[in-house]
Amino acid sequence: MQLSTHEIVGNAPGPHLLITGGVHGDEFEPMAAIRLLMTAINPVELSGRVTLVPIVNEPAFKLGQRTAEDGLDLARTCPGRADGSVTEQIAFALSTLIRTANLYIDLHTGGTRLMVAPLSGYVLHRDEHVLNQQRRMARAFGLPIIWGTDPTLSGRSLSVARDANIPAIYTEYLGGARLDPAGTAAYVAGCLGVMREFGLLPRLTSPAVGGEPLMIEDDRPGSGHMQINHPAPCEGFFEAHVELGQTVQEGDVLGTVTDPLGQHVAVIRARYTGVVIVLHTFPRIATETSVAVILDITSFLARKLT
Repeated sequence: MQLSTHEIVGNAPGPHLLITGGVHGDEFEPMAAIRLLMTAINPVELSGRVTLVPIVNEPAFKLGQRTAEDGLDLARTCPGRADGSVTEQIAFALSTLIRTANLYIDLHTGGTRLMVAPLSGYVLHRDEHVLNQQRRMARAFGLPIIWGTDPTLSGRSLSVARDANIPAIYTEYLGGARLDPAGTAAYVAGCLGVMREFGLLPRLTSPAVGGEPLMIEDDRPGSGHMQINHPAPCEGFFEAHVELGQTVQEGDVLGTVTDPLGQHVAVIRARYTGVVIVLHTFPRIATETSVAVILDITSFLARKLT
């Protein structure tokens, strides 16, 4: 299995940065942003090398779905197998490519069924040097939320980078089956920002001034696993009662799931206080599917004070 890549080699030595999009076939802003980066990066100004992969999971993209025909989630299949199913083969090729890099950025969105608040995330790596590099990357990317999470999760692109001690971040920016021009622009600017921070491109003479991001680091088991938060107790028609970015209190109603006639209504309540950073926006929902992720700010602040 060969990934479709575009490589830009600079005129001076420097790090090798890998940027990927389309790990899921229904996440479109990363694909558009990486295509723009192909022409936005001037090799004359570049120190080092940049490898760009606009669509890692081409079979899934052809279907317009999160996964390819084998139904495996590529973000749970790494490092994959060279002789496996189509997704396992893609995971193997992606993992091999990740191990060649010095820095890695994996761009995501909520796809067709979710909306995700713009954020940069990373695993809370046990190596302090790698962790600090990841913090620098996330800050340089410039999104309003920075989220460090459980370092033990497996199967992901960042799991491969973690095991190879390669500083890596992932990003999220909305979704909902759209191509948001603001998301595409933010991803182009963010990747260029990381490149300037790590010396691949010259720093700006007048750097943009942005607000201080909300930075949460949560090493509790399962933190960062977006698919297990506030699961739907049954299948049916989901209606959200909150909005993305809204602050909710423990016990607030996040939404309801009803049967086709509306005779049976299941109410889903917030398990803790915080900010809604992921929201299921596709009305059809299956049992155990996460309807929302809440960034548990109150618990995190309490832990910091103890």
